[in-house]
Amino acid sequence: MEAKAQLNMIRISPRKVRLVVDTIRNKSVAQAVAVLQNLDKVSAEPILKLLNSAIANAVNNNGMEADKLFVKTVYVNEGPTLKRFRPRAHGRAYEILKRTSHITLIVSDVRN
Repeated sequence: MEAKAQLNMIRISPRKVRLVVDTIRNKSVAQAVAVLQNLDKVSAEPILKLLNSAIANAVNNNGMEADKLFVKTVYVNEGPTLKRFRPRAHGRAYEILKRTSHITLIVSDVRN
């Protein structure tokens, strides 16, 4: 059985989030929590909250045991990009792209 949690529109670039997400893929929930708590990346905190949410969904909605769960699937998609402009010399304007991410995390109690 599986439980899912999503985090949409987080204001961190998908490229930076994927670095953290790749460290917890296919690990047990206890290992993933330990890795995220000790990782020195800005995106580790929201991913830890998302993982705790997925664990709570599994325990409360599906009746699974938290000790037997592992991170089955986790992926990051690109969200909408906020476009801002920065003034430059001679009246020019350079575009600044503020990227957002959509993170999806699925935990399961059955390993394939």
